[in-house]
Amino acid sequence: MADYKDIIQKVEILQNLLVEFATGGSGDEDTYDRLRKELSVHPLIKDRLPDFLTTQRTLKQFWPFIKAKFSAYADRRQYLWAEFGKVLTFLESSHTSPAEAVVSARLEELNQSYIHFEWDKALKRKTDDPEGAITSARTLVETICKYILDQSKTTYDEGLELPKLYKLTAQQLNLAPEQHQVAIFKQILGGCQTVVEGLGALRNKLSDAHGKSATQVKPSPRHAELAVNLAGAMAVFLLETFRANNTTRPT
Repeated sequence: MADYKDIIQKVEILQNLLVEFATGGSGDEDTYDRLRKELSVHPLIKDRLPDFLTTQRTLKQFWPFIKAKFSAYADRRQYLWAEFGKVLTFLESSHTSPAEAVVSARLEELNQSYIHFEWDKALKRKTDDPEGAITSARTLVETICKYILDQSKTTYDEGLELPKLYKLTAQQLNLAPEQHQVAIFKQILGGCQTVVEGLGALRNKLSDAHGKSATQVKPSPRHAELAVNLAGAMAVFLLETFRANNTTRPT
């Protein structure tokens, strides 16, 4: 997946193309068609793009839409800037971490939409819905573990709690601390196990997965940021280990 600067650039190109066309310019039908199709299926922004992109499939269709909506050029500019401003603000403020781009790219390579969906949901929620982001972070790791176990044809109980599910996955991947003799490896892998246990505990204490008492502390965006980043790092580590242990790339 392209990095966020590339995505922002493409959104801005599309915005400026429409502004120019809506204010008397000629417009580039091929560029509009290409960018509209590419961005409309992008997992991070497809739900944040202007709604009219769904129905105005060509510039010829867009012209009567914008002409009927606003007669003055200035109003058309303001409308388009506001519509695209939503997605641009989202990209610039919420998704600037290089680590997030790495995780997104690795999960997209996996070509399993339901897994990328969980990661995308966690990213979208971490600023405005920290509780939901923590729940999605935990679900991402659980989903990755089940994917690996399914691919390895390893049986497991669907209701298995995350710490036990991770231990089973770790054993399958030769990542369990007890499978190694070198102290530093045991320490690192033990730390990975602790991270996963912590995600489960954080989810139980702070997420939206359970009812709340009046005195319960609500998570802040920084708690969600921590949970999402930890989950993303663990997801990539597990997938890369699974790939390294297999001669063929999982699909």
